[in-house]
Amino acid sequence: MSAQPAPDPLLIACALGIEHLALRTSDRGGAGGPVTVLRTGMGPKAAERSVTGLLADPALAGAAVLATGFCAGLAPGMHPGDLVVAEETRDPRGTVPCVATDLLVKELVRAVPGRTVHTGPLIGSDHVVRGPERSDLLATGAIAVDMESAATLLSAVRAGERPVAAVRVVVDAPEHELVRIGTVRGGISAFRVLRRVLPAFFEWHRSLLLPRR
Repeated sequence: MSAQPAPDPLLIACALGIEHLALRTSDRGGAGGPVTVLRTGMGPKAAERSVTGLLADPALAGAAVLATGFCAGLAPGMHPGDLVVAEETRDPRGTVPCVATDLLVKELVRAVPGRTVHTGPLIGSDHVVRGPERSDLLATGAIAVDMESAATLLSAVRAGERPVAAVRVVVDAPEHELVRIGTVRGGISAFRVLRRVLPAFFEWHRSLLLPRR
């Protein structure tokens, strides 16, 4: 009997130390293949450099890539700890469609019951978005913004054909800006949610490994 090929790996990319800590201290059981959690550093240039460099490794040639971490919600009614599943990521260099978002939503609802999951476009920025700029970005159709997801996924698909996705946890929103009292509480809430999402990521990845009919 010939040996079964090893499953394609999963690369989970985040920017900040606190995000990396949340993911590192989560339960890694249930992964469908090798998992790498990459801390890219903050901003689109750092994300592009880190992801491009790592995917040059032949061992990660077919890796699925999932960008995660915190984000700013753009729509009224969003709260810290809400989840955002990107249908696509956007930045000035291009738009990248995400794969199997419906499955991610279903698995996140199961992994973090009681948390609202929003779906829609996730837009990239090279700076922290505040105040009226939120309204301008919301007018483009985006529901949330962060600095690394768009650059991460664009770099990933440029490095080779692969499934990609982005899941973010809202840490601030129009009624809960970072500069306001309550920021610490919002940050703790988002951190706790991020610690619980890995099983959903693993189920998403496992579904990609199933043979297609």
